[in-house]
Amino acid sequence: MKKEYLIYKLSDEVKSSCKIPQEAFQKYGVKRGLRNEDGTGVLVGLTNIGNVVGYNRDAEGKLSPCDGKLFYRGYELDDLVSPLLKEKRFGFEEIAYLVLSGELPDKEELEAFKELLNDNMPLDHRTIVHIIDLEGSNIMNILARCVLEMYTFDPNPDDISRDNLMRQSIELIAKFPTIVAYAYNIYRHSVQGQSLNIRHPKENLSIAENFLYMLRGGGYTNLDARILDLLLILQAEHGGGNNSTFTVRVTSSTRTDTYSSIAAGIGSLKGPLHGGANIKVVSMLHHLKEQIKDWTNIDEIDTYLTRMLNKEAYDKTGLIYGIGHAVYTKSDPRAVELKKLGGELAKEKGREEEYQFLTLLEQEGIKCLMKHRGGTKPACANLDFYSGFIYEMLGLPEEIYTPIFAMARIVGWTAHRIEELNFEGRRIIRPAYNNILKQKKYVPISDR
Repeated sequence: MKKEYLIYKLSDEVKSSCKIPQEAFQKYGVKRGLRNEDGTGVLVGLTNIGNVVGYNRDAEGKLSPCDGKLFYRGYELDDLVSPLLKEKRFGFEEIAYLVLSGELPDKEELEAFKELLNDNMPLDHRTIVHIIDLEGSNIMNILARCVLEMYTFDPNPDDISRDNLMRQSIELIAKFPTIVAYAYNIYRHSVQGQSLNIRHPKENLSIAENFLYMLRGGGYTNLDARILDLLLILQAEHGGGNNSTFTVRVTSSTRTDTYSSIAAGIGSLKGPLHGGANIKVVSMLHHLKEQIKDWTNIDEIDTYLTRMLNKEAYDKTGLIYGIGHAVYTKSDPRAVELKKLGGELAKEKGREEEYQFLTLLEQEGIKCLMKHRGGTKPACANLDFYSGFIYEMLGLPEEIYTPIFAMARIVGWTAHRIEELNFEGRRIIRPAYNNILKQKKYVPISDR
């Protein structure tokens, strides 16, 4: 038998070996995707870190939609972000301190924390050589491999004491922007034939500023850096139930090393149903700008969006990317915050017409989706609806949209890992799968 044919034969056999009747899930009480029948997540743990609120539940357990809220360590997101926007200052480092420790830093603590992060931003020359060797690879994969390589440079890689976990967390938060910036510049050089620039991080710059500097030198405005800083804040944490954070908690519960656990989280985030969704929104927006002739004509917009929902237009998936969320109902607080500065950035970049078109798409997309569903459950624009367009206005390439998400979420990942390894009564996370295949009688190889 030819080897090539064997691969196809094995693949074809999977069609039957993987088939599980849909009614079996209900029969055995399986909650697919760890979702309850009402769409809420199955409760699998407790946390003191983040809280995602998208609905209210009454005494009888009935759900009712509400304006979305996101809490970091008990502080509502808007209460943390509003002062930063008002004072026009960078805040990602302050939020990272909060998420890691549980407390807001005072001025002295914040300055010391910023210096600590800045001291840890440079990469070991061996890591830089490793990134160069991986030229042309997917940047999320490069990030994961660099994280695994950090294990070999760590004097205590397997130590899960609280002090060592915090040291590793700070180093990872500091080095992610450098890895992503270097990986993209090397990709740009090897794939696009552009000049190769390796810029060392500067002192006294925020993480957002340093990332833009390492990525492209000058050429960015203060507003560019502040909006990137806001994006990092909005993506830093989202509770323990999102796929990548849960992956980190599952792997951490085995007491594996930090680098293996974080690399697993990166692999989870890479998926298009998780961290890669903002690229889908940008692609959809480009398509709609071409197909819809009058960007202010609601009837024309509604007609085309309805065709998309009916799987008759665009990629025929029946989706309007960026509309709807697993938890949020009336609003996604991250999208609300991002929309505030989005208009200001669009004005600076001369893209106000596109921004107004996007806000109209949000309005009509929600309306068309709810009509298509035929129910009363509200829908809202999620973070991805605006983040991709804002990345584009910042001049950031699609190849690093998801890596930037990882740059932010490493804060939440490390905080949840520390919590998973430090609460009393911790156990390895081990859910169950029910095997429904009937027992088979062994047949000797001579009789097969």
